[in-house]
Amino acid sequence: MTKKDFALEVFRSFQTGKRTRKKTTKEQLSKPGDPQLLSELFSHIIKDREWENPLAEGNLFSSWEKVVGADISQHASPVSLVDGVLTLQTSSTAWATQLKLVAPAILETVQRSAPGVLVESLVFIGPQGPSWKKGLRSIRGAKGPRDTYG
Repeated sequence: MTKKDFALEVFRSFQTGKRTRKKTTKEQLSKPGDPQLLSELFSHIIKDREWENPLAEGNLFSSWEKVVGADISQHASPVSLVDGVLTLQTSSTAWATQLKLVAPAILETVQRSAPGVLVESLVFIGPQGPSWKKGLRSIRGAKGPRDTYG
């Protein structure tokens, strides 16, 4: 429909007092450059760029307390997820030992609560002190912290 046709149609509708509406389909409504729902746009981008798994992993990390509960989340936090191995850092070695005993139950809960995330095993590590062997001011072959204090 051209602009002239539209103007003529509006003029006639005012004369007769009746308005006619054309039935449109969804295909006619969606043209390139037309506005779209953000949810449809985001889901299209996520699917095209294959971000489903990284987003699911991020959701697991951000909703960790909801997945495992307040007690465990206070003492164990996810550090990394590489090749199906979820590494959790605990607040103490005692917590690492205790969580190793209930690892199958935690693994099952994680797998059930986080769809789209591939978690095959859990690794628990205790708290770690600072490392003097890595960083900007480290020297290869040096003896370590004794050299830094003169």
